[in-house]
Amino acid sequence: MGKEADELKNLIEYVSKALVDLPNQVRVQLVEGEQTTVIELKVAKEDLGKVIGKQGRTARAIRTILNGASTKLRKRTVLEIIEVAVE
Repeated sequence: MGKEADELKNLIEYVSKALVDLPNQVRVQLVEGEQTTVIELKVAKEDLGKVIGKQGRTARAIRTILNGASTKLRKRTVLEIIEVAVE
C-alpha cells in the first residue's frame, strides 16, 4: 500500500498539528496488517483534550475523515490516539 498509507499518515499529521498547541510533539506512526492499518497518533498530554474534543467529537470527526479516505483506497484503517509525556 506504501504511497497511499503515507498519504493517510500525512493527512492525520496535518489535521492534528493544526489542532494542538505543541505541534512538534505530534507523532504519527503506521502499523500495517494484512487487512487493517492502524494509525497511532501520539500527542503531548496537554493536547490530548484538544485532539479528542468535547464528548469525543473532534476524534470522531478525524476518524470520519480517515474512514472516507481509506474507503476510497479500499483499506480498513483504525486511528488510535495515544498520550505521550512532553520531552
